[in-house]
Amino acid sequence: MAKPKPAYKRVLLKLSGESMCPDGGQGIDPPAVARIAMEIRSAAETGAQLAVVIGGGNICRGHVLAAAGLHRAVCDHMGMLATVINALALQDALEKLGLEVRVQTAIAMADVAEPYIRRRCIAHLEYGRLCILAAGTGNPFFSTDTAAVLRAREIGASILLKATKVDGVYDDDPMKNPKAKLFKTITARKALDQNLRVMDMTALTMAIEGKLPILVFNLRKPGSIRRAVFGEKIGTLVS
Repeated sequence: MAKPKPAYKRVLLKLSGESMCPDGGQGIDPPAVARIAMEIRSAAETGAQLAVVIGGGNICRGHVLAAAGLHRAVCDHMGMLATVINALALQDALEKLGLEVRVQTAIAMADVAEPYIRRRCIAHLEYGRLCILAAGTGNPFFSTDTAAVLRAREIGASILLKATKVDGVYDDDPMKNPKAKLFKTITARKALDQNLRVMDMTALTMAIEGKLPILVFNLRKPGSIRRAVFGEKIGTLVS
């Protein structure tokens, strides 16, 4: 019997830093990282080429530090370094599962990771390696959502998979409003106009310009990354 093929040849998975720690917690929780690694391995086994962009909010939240008086550019650079810490933790967990992984960073730190080079990243993916792209864009004032869209477009990803703690995009905050309506599909422009907080304005605008679809789904549901790679109807498709 023929092995089922993934719906997408190459995808970029966006993970939040908070996925690396327990709810309401901080830092890195090894069991949480191990669970994510298992989910990613299951998706990688489909044959799809996987790149990952991860946030750093479990370690450093730039806007909180900025509100406390630190310069915004300094806070953002601290946040970028936090994403590298998360990337190294995820790399270790994935390699323990037998995957070949490369961490590439937008800020040079040759002793711990490769520099992000678009052609090198694509070559790794084509050789079957998984790439974790850390340190955001390397510039302050840009979110990791923006970095995810930028990298997805650079490497020619067919879709951006945004893993969250809710089932998709709602017309209101489902954590506060139990009657909030879940969208199965929505255009990026409508999400932008209605301020639905799928991603920040810069990220959504770049996705619109590049005609990059975004699938927002619940990471907490086992098998969700694999299902997304197979093109199953989960979460919200932002087209």
